[in-house]
Amino acid sequence: MAVTPTPSASFSITLRVAIDNREGTLPRVTGAISESGGDITGVDVVDSYDGMTVREINVSARNQDHYKSIINALVKVPGAKLLETTDRTFDMHQRGKIEQHNKHPLKTRDDLSMAYTPGVARVCMAIHENVEKAYKYTIKANTVAVVSDGTAVLGLGDIGPEAAMPVMEGKAMLFKEFAGVDAFPICLNTKDPDEIVRTVELLAPTFGGINLEAISSPRCFEIERRLKESLDIPVFHDDQHGTAVVVIAALLNASKLIGKPISEMRVLVLGLGAAGIAVTEMLELAGVKDVIGCDRKGALHTEREDWETMGPVKQRYAEHTNKDKVGGGPNDAIEGCDLLIGLSGPGVIEAQSLAKMNDDAIVFAMANPTPEVMPEEAAPYVRIMATGRSDYPNQINNVLCFPGIFRGAMDARATAITDEMKMAAAEGIAACVPEGEISEDYIIPSVFNREVAKEVAKAVEIEAERSGVAKLEDDGATTIDLPAVG
Repeated sequence: MAVTPTPSASFSITLRVAIDNREGTLPRVTGAISESGGDITGVDVVDSYDGMTVREINVSARNQDHYKSIINALVKVPGAKLLETTDRTFDMHQRGKIEQHNKHPLKTRDDLSMAYTPGVARVCMAIHENVEKAYKYTIKANTVAVVSDGTAVLGLGDIGPEAAMPVMEGKAMLFKEFAGVDAFPICLNTKDPDEIVRTVELLAPTFGGINLEAISSPRCFEIERRLKESLDIPVFHDDQHGTAVVVIAALLNASKLIGKPISEMRVLVLGLGAAGIAVTEMLELAGVKDVIGCDRKGALHTEREDWETMGPVKQRYAEHTNKDKVGGGPNDAIEGCDLLIGLSGPGVIEAQSLAKMNDDAIVFAMANPTPEVMPEEAAPYVRIMATGRSDYPNQINNVLCFPGIFRGAMDARATAITDEMKMAAAEGIAACVPEGEISEDYIIPSVFNREVAKEVAKAVEIEAERSGVAKLEDDGATTIDLPAVG
């Protein structure tokens, strides 16, 4: 059964309409919009003339085709004239979503002489003599590079570096909003791992951390590994590890709710790209012993017909999972599972197949914008349902992880983000839902819970110091030798 999408702010339009002041015209306008399925979120008066009132009506739609049906319904209303239509999402992106601000005023000669020449030369020489002082006297300590080649952007695929920029700008907004971290998008016009690695290495002196984003598999594994080996600042591929951390956080609370230890669960992972493989690694780190992974050809195991051609990444995966060599597609492999994690695409599994899962079944269907199975369809078969969407309960979203994990890592001056730091982050996220409040619709905190980034940062910083990857012995302080008095 197909489920009609819900109107969403991501397809929000502003209709500027001149409406005849005669009684009943405005209700006919709003009624036409509502009857065509539009969700009116605001009506404002902006002008009036010759017996007409100009109003701006904000309307959420289901998709771009739905825009047309709403507009067609509106223009048929007697006494209403459509003056202008604005796509609110595109309007938000006009000339980019981020900008640079100065921290200090430049209004006097003194301001200029300290911020720039000649005073800046003294600061340059202090850093030259001790490069660690760059953390104290430049933006390095609080700045992250969001690096992408545009090859795996959202569910859009390889769309190129320019088209990737809106996502990377959005990522920078989230860093700043939730953790006070200054981030800047770096979209590279190359798909060559060697060129990407070398470019990031050359840029690294400016930044305190590197967030890799939207780089396709399997190149992303090599790029991250090489950068972690060559750089002494945190390198984190969020598509992999951010997803994995938030999945584990949700699972920690779901496990408490159903009363079944993680170590006793059988888990089916749909989609074995970067996120699927990283999630599996985190599941195993958390104690899960029984994982089955499915790609487009079905369940992965060492005796599958295409073993010789599936590539080293999937071969390693098969060697460490699916101990019973379960075969078939998702609708077969789901039998006897406690948890389904979807990191693939829409409609990958039939809702009825969820009945084959164990009691108290858990489904994390995270394909965006359309999950592997819609919550309405899954409801009769599962106890706990989570998606990647904001319009359903239990949104599993990377923003719960990456701002706080970088905040904590950079505050600790960590040289890397370790598996233990990632697990600490997951536990920090999970702890933001008090045990007494955990329920089927509340296993993960809201993305707008301002305490999440703080708790994650604290947990990550503590773990970094405990495990010895923190580098706090030299804070870059400048001492001044003053002449003795007397």
